[in-house]
Amino acid sequence: MDRLKALGRLLPRIAVAALGGAALAFAFAPHNYPWLTIVAVPLLLVALNGISMKAGFLVGAGFGITYYAVMVPWLSVIGGDAAIALAILEGLFYAVFGLFATRILRLRQWILWIPSLWVATEFATASVPFGGFPWGRLAWAFADQPLGRLAAYVGVAGLSFVVALLGVFVYAVLRRTSGVPMRAMALVAGLVIVFGSSLIHLSNASDGKTVKAAIVQGNVPGKGLEFLGRARTVTKNHLNATLDLEKAVQAGKEPKPDLVIWPENSTDIDPYKDAETRADIEQAVKAVGVPILVGAVTEGPGPNERQTTGIVWDPNTGPGQRYAKRHPVPFGEYIPFRKQLLPYIKRLEMIGAQTIPGKGPGVMPIRGVTYGDVICFELAYDNVIRDVVKGGAQVLIVQTNNATYTGTGQPEQQFAITRMRAIETGREVLIASTSGISGVIRPDGTVEHKSAEGTRDVYVADVPLKTGQTLATKLGGWPEWVLTGLGLIGLVLACNTGRSRRKG
Repeated sequence: MDRLKALGRLLPRIAVAALGGAALAFAFAPHNYPWLTIVAVPLLLVALNGISMKAGFLVGAGFGITYYAVMVPWLSVIGGDAAIALAILEGLFYAVFGLFATRILRLRQWILWIPSLWVATEFATASVPFGGFPWGRLAWAFADQPLGRLAAYVGVAGLSFVVALLGVFVYAVLRRTSGVPMRAMALVAGLVIVFGSSLIHLSNASDGKTVKAAIVQGNVPGKGLEFLGRARTVTKNHLNATLDLEKAVQAGKEPKPDLVIWPENSTDIDPYKDAETRADIEQAVKAVGVPILVGAVTEGPGPNERQTTGIVWDPNTGPGQRYAKRHPVPFGEYIPFRKQLLPYIKRLEMIGAQTIPGKGPGVMPIRGVTYGDVICFELAYDNVIRDVVKGGAQVLIVQTNNATYTGTGQPEQQFAITRMRAIETGREVLIASTSGISGVIRPDGTVEHKSAEGTRDVYVADVPLKTGQTLATKLGGWPEWVLTGLGLIGLVLACNTGRSRRKG
């Protein structure tokens, strides 16, 4: 009976936390209300203040599960159970945050430890299990805001810390036990960060050289075609769009590109082994007379295995450099514990052959220019981006296929993440998608071109080349590691303080 009464008293707090989680989800695309972040964070802290660690776990879970359920409903395209499972799994990370935040809020330096613990939580969600799911980081909401420019200096993790810190400042101003000096400090510091970021200028200028790159979005056929026919139609669509591009070049309507980019899955049939697919690609390459970066699913390296790749196809020498996606999607491109799960979950058989991750970064020198190739979902992983920039990439390319999620908001979320990567690296980003969203993002995060979803789109961009590195890329993973370490230190101090009080 006492437990039921305790749960009843806790329910209003869980409701407040869930409201905060829902508000945070609306900060991101396609809703795009980024400043809800500094509403969501204090709502969670209000719900956590003054309760036990066990209660904090439940409150944090209410926040996290609601957050992911509202933010990624597009996963229900695969299955409602998948969307629910992901929301619960990711929500548990915020349950752990709530567990320890209840103690940290009692420390004198809580105003530092809480945003650090938030970064540690994001680090955990982006790392485990199966490589993590780095989709819910606070930084992704600020591609359109002056505050987002800070990513060029402190990286994505550092920007998440700043956003969480602003939320903590709001909570400090509203907190009853905050003294006047702390409230004043929090208010002034928050205003300095917000208005100071508007003074940051990011340059779009090249280092003295530009190239022209053509992005081809061939579009995909409607539902109802059998798989092999659908795959061939997708390739034909990209072939025809490329042939039309060459006609426009010959007519003087478009400039001749130095490189043509096809998206991920522009062929799902291995062009090394299938004569018709190879012929389609070679027809396109010979027509434009420049290399095409082809997105292809190739067989191997082992039996019943495949890789998602970007292949540089030259008009004279044929297929050459190849990059294999390093972060395939679990339960989408490969099945963890495949032998154990397949007998019980027959739907997983639809995934087909197991996608094997590549080993090296997608650094591709093509005719004197070094491109950094990133494939779809893996652009959300910091190490993938760092590796191509440190490998000398002057331009970033994202080959993607969001056809499954057309109209769900997922392509918009991925486009926002891509914009933050442009800001962080100071590189132009070229996005080629099968059916949308393709586009061109300038080094300061502004959008030069953005295609509609579910349409054919061809765009030739004049691309500035950059060789220098932003402070964020020079620092690499250090901001995240240091901030995560601070969060863990705060956690240890809070736990030790709790033990000392019990002993006393």
